[in-house]
This record gives sequence, C-alpha cells and structure tokens, in this order.
Amino acid sequence: MSQRKILVTSALPYANGGIHLGHIMEAIQADIWVRLQKMRGHQCIYVCADDAHGTAIMLSARSQGISPEELIDRVQREHERDYAGFRIGFDNFHSTHSAENRELAESIYLALEANGHIARRNIRQLFDPEKKLFLADRYITGTCPRCGAEEQYGDNCEVCGSTYSPAELINPKSALSGATPVEKESEHFFFTVPAFSGMLREWIDGGAVHGAVANKLEEWLGEGLQDWDISRDAPYFGFEIPGNPGKYFYVWLDAPIGYMASFLNLCRRSHDESLDFDAWWRPGGDSELYHFIGKDIVNFHTFFWPAMLASAGYRAPNAVFVHGFVTVDGTKMSKSRGTFINASTYLNHLNPEYLRYYLAAKLGPGIDDLDLNLEDFVQRVNADLVGKLVNIASRCAGFIGKNFAGVLADQLDNAALIDEIRQAAPQIAELYEQREYGKAIRLVMAFADKANQYLNERKPWEIAKADRQSPELRAICTTGINAFRLLAGYLKPVLPALAEKTEEFLAIAPLAWSDFDSLLLDHRINRFQPLMTRIEAKAVEAMVEESRQSWNGGHDTELEADGETQAGAGATEPFADEIDIAAFAKVDLRVARVIEAGLVEGADKLLRLRLDLGREADGAAIERTVFAGIRSAYSPEELDGRLVVVVANLKPRKMKFGVSEGMVLAAGPGGGDIWLLHPDSGAKPGMRIS
Repeated sequence: MSQRKILVTSALPYANGGIHLGHIMEAIQADIWVRLQKMRGHQCIYVCADDAHGTAIMLSARSQGISPEELIDRVQREHERDYAGFRIGFDNFHSTHSAENRELAESIYLALEANGHIARRNIRQLFDPEKKLFLADRYITGTCPRCGAEEQYGDNCEVCGSTYSPAELINPKSALSGATPVEKESEHFFFTVPAFSGMLREWIDGGAVHGAVANKLEEWLGEGLQDWDISRDAPYFGFEIPGNPGKYFYVWLDAPIGYMASFLNLCRRSHDESLDFDAWWRPGGDSELYHFIGKDIVNFHTFFWPAMLASAGYRAPNAVFVHGFVTVDGTKMSKSRGTFINASTYLNHLNPEYLRYYLAAKLGPGIDDLDLNLEDFVQRVNADLVGKLVNIASRCAGFIGKNFAGVLADQLDNAALIDEIRQAAPQIAELYEQREYGKAIRLVMAFADKANQYLNERKPWEIAKADRQSPELRAICTTGINAFRLLAGYLKPVLPALAEKTEEFLAIAPLAWSDFDSLLLDHRINRFQPLMTRIEAKAVEAMVEESRQSWNGGHDTELEADGETQAGAGATEPFADEIDIAAFAKVDLRVARVIEAGLVEGADKLLRLRLDLGREADGAAIERTVFAGIRSAYSPEELDGRLVVVVANLKPRKMKFGVSEGMVLAAGPGGGDIWLLHPDSGAKPGMRIS
C-alpha cells in the first residue's frame, strides 16, 4: 500500500466557553480515524484551532473587564488542556486570531473580489443607539407579531414557533441595553455563492458527503442558493476587510480558513520538507482533505467553504464527514439535571478511555444522534474492557510470569484461533476507514469472547495445579497473550493509553498495523500490572452532581454569537433593567388548579389551560384561561387537576388564539425540562405566594 498524504480537521470550538461532551465526541471520532491512518503508515496530519472572533467574544470580554485577546488566550489554554486529557492527538492546535489566518483571509477575500465574486449593496438593520452597534437577531427582543407573546427573540417566537425578521417585532428592544433599536443603513459585502451552484452539485454528487446529507443539500440547491453576507460593521472583534475601514470579515468567513492557517503555522514551524502548504492545498496535488463536523454547520462547510476555495484557487475537500449530536440518557444535555457535562468535569472523575470506547462503540458514518446512557455506559465498559479484553491478559500473564520467568512459549496451543483473529485485520481497518467504528468494535469483542471461551475450555488454572511447568500450560497462555496483543492493537486507535500500557507490559515497540502479521513467541514479557479498572457507579454520580452544582451554583456568562459559532456555545441573556422591592411586591402569585388542558391549533409549543384560582368572597368561582408554552414537557392529560403558580394580576393579552388572562410560572431550561409546582406541595387553589 502506497503512503497517503491526508489532512484532517474537526470543527473549531468557539473561544467563549468550555469544551463539553459534544466537542469531545467529534474530536474522538476524528482522532480514531487519524490514529488508524498513522498506524497504517500514512502521513496523516490533524489540525484544529479556536474560533476566536465575533460579537459574542467582544461582549463577553467586555462583561468580564478584560480584552478579547486575554479572553481567547485563556480559553485556548483551557481547550488544549481538555483535549489533551482525552488523548486527542492534534498535530497542531492554533487560533483564528493569528497572523497566518489574517494573511490567508485577506488573500482569499482579495481573490474573490478580483474574480468578480464579491457584490456590495446597502442593507437596513436594527441599530442600538446606546451601545452604538448593529444588532444580530438574538440581541433583539420584543413582542411576537404573530401571537403577541412578549420578550421573544428577533428571528423566532418560542411560544408559537413562528419565524420573522427583526423589523416585524412589535416594540423591539436591544437585549444589550434595553434601548429601542433604530433602523440604519449600511453597505455590506456579499459572496456570490449562486455562481458556484454547478460546481457544488458536481462536488456533492461525487461522494463528498454521506447520502442523507447529500439529499438535504440537493433540496437546498433546488430551492436556489443566495448571496452570503460576509461583512460586519464596527465595533466587531475580528479582521478588518482590506481597504475598507470599519468593515470586518464575518466570523464565518475566516473560521474555516482557520483550518488552513493552523496547517500553515505547522508548516512554518516544522523542519519536515514534505509539509509544503501549496502542495497540500492547491489543486492537482496528491494530498487528501477531510473535515469532521456536526450536522448544525453543514451549510457553511458544503456550500460557502468549497465555493470560496474554488474561487480563490484552492482544492475542495475530498469529503465532509457529518455526525449527529450527543444526548444523555435519551434527552438533550441538561444543565439542571447535571448532564450538560464539560470535559474538565468528566476528567475529574473518570478515565477518558471509558468515554472514548463507549462513544466509538456507538459511532457510525451517519448523522443520527448518539446517546450516552449513563447506566449502559458503566455496564458496557465494565463488561467489554475489563470483563472481556483485559481479562484475557490477566488470566494468562500470572502463569507466564511465575512459572516460566516471563518468557512465552515458542509455539501456540491454538494456532487456528490466532490465525482467525489475524486475518480480520484488513476488515477491521476498512471498517475504521469507513467510520463504522461500532461495527469494528463489535467484531473485536466477538473475538474477545472467543478467546475467553477458549481459555474456559482449556482451563490453564487446572493444568497449573497438576504441573506448574507444563509446556501445555505455557502454550495455552502464550495463545491467550497473542490474542490479547492483537485485540488491544485493533483497539489502539480507540484506546491509545491502554495500547501504551499493553506495549510496556508486552515489552514491544509501539504497535503498527503491519505488526499484526507477526506473532509473539519465545519473547520475555514484563510483570503484569492492572491495565484498566472497573467504573464505579458512584464516580458517575459524582460527575453528574458536580456538573449540576457547577451550572446551578455558578454564573454562566457565555454569550452566543449570532449563528457565528462552530460549536454552539450556550448563552445567558443580559439582565433586564433593575426593579425595586415595591415593584416586585405588585406581582400577585397565586396557586391555581388546572380544570382543563388542551392543544392550541396552529401552535407547536402552546397549551390552553382553564384554571381554578379559588373563590370570591361571595363564593363565586374564579376561573382564568391562560396560554402556556409548556407543550414540550407536558401533554394535556398530564395536567388535568395539576397545581400551578400563576401571575394573577398580569394584564390580559390578546393573542391570535384568544385572550390569555395570566401567566403560568415554571422552572427549567426548556424543552423537556420544564417543572411546575410539585403536586404534593399541599398548596390550595387561590393561595397567595409571598
């Protein structure tokens, strides 16, 4: 097999928050693939960087009283630490706020402009007159123009699910200052993506993406591509567009260029003559380029990015490998439940190889979400890695060490078993190549079962009782050690730390894929040390609890960029204007009982609740109708007779579905995590909460 030249990237984490399990899953998927290529003798370079530009970085740094440069430098150190903790083997980890990225972003933009692929036109946007900046959609709130729900974002309503433009909001306000935005005109620069529709369709049809992704991209192409706005106005943290003071590259223009910049930085620091930037990035070379990304950023990597590269004279990626999201225990990661887990929190409690193995065992080439079931996680790791794989070595090593001075036999007891395992090497390599990690691991574990079954049948412990120096005993244990060596080697891309311990135990050089053609005979091994211990359920519980406490007890000060991040950092809304205690005291909170609950036609998130708020002085029943955006967490049947807390003196609000005569209070981050008053609280309808 001739040596391949392969460049691999994974999506750039946003430099405004910690690395969480979603980032780690993607990095593990890429890292396994890279390690497989390196084991097979290919030149495979894995680069990444922090995505360090955008409005959110600027605002977050300002809120912390530091410069953006200080913020991104600190976060980069934390990101590199966490990735290293999970044994992610980057050849280079850089930053988009770098000299190399500025150089490449400017040169690519100038090429787009020279080739007639930049258009300029004036657009009107909402502007914050106090903060003196144009507002992205998520920094604008107001009343939904469709249903009348208040305090909705500038692009969609979380109550009725409608989408709209910020200009359509009723009584819009800046989420940053509370000021009423004003419309202001500004010249923006656009990349003419539609000019590349034919090229993009040909690239997609050529197998650049998985079938499910290709179908969606074909649908978007059929609807017609639009010009892409690549500029932002000052103030903005990023690179100024050459020759255009006060105009900056939109973060998504220079973010993917960060892949190139990280590789360029490596080339300039390396003494390896094969790392020639142009040879790897210009068309006509023999290098390969692959991106690992999440399904939420497909359009940037499959439309804008290849088109930019084509216009600027660079090669397109061979493929973009797209994965789904990580869920925990079947639901979206939740801060309140402690399942929104940062990498550093995991590393405080658990071996990173546990997670590498579990995720790999469930990973395939598709875009389905991957669920981390914490109970299954404990059972599977303990059963597979400790109970099956490491068990093979532990059952055989003691006999070789104590009875044969650590020297293996010169022949096997069961050559057929070892040959069967060895012959699977090409199949396992191909499964890894196709990112069918789950299938590869199932095959390896099937062989581990066979090896353990063989030892159960041959019973070396019984032979040792009769004759500790038996050649048969030595050959059986040598067979077991060779099976373990092969299986640990097959899992080396997934479990690099276990592989290193195995290499030390067996006194062998670092395992390469070509080593699986050979056997380990008449060879001295070292004394066996435990290679992996079982997961204790209490360690998982402690991790979840620390995660819950860190989110509930601290302050999440991250601000999400307006669709700018590659990793999707969480967001905390700026605080509203302060009120005094007298204003707060005017809020009349009452307990109410749900008399009737029903769906609201035309609204995906609303339920119509008929509420009992107790009795008037004359005994007349007090009833209210309230529309509540809690359908994602409760069915109407679950709410019949349920107690809730209501803002009883809220001014009635006319919505297109009817009049809402109050507001139901709930806690939680949203989605399936919405909690009402506990049914066993002992409260009665009409009771005032003070």
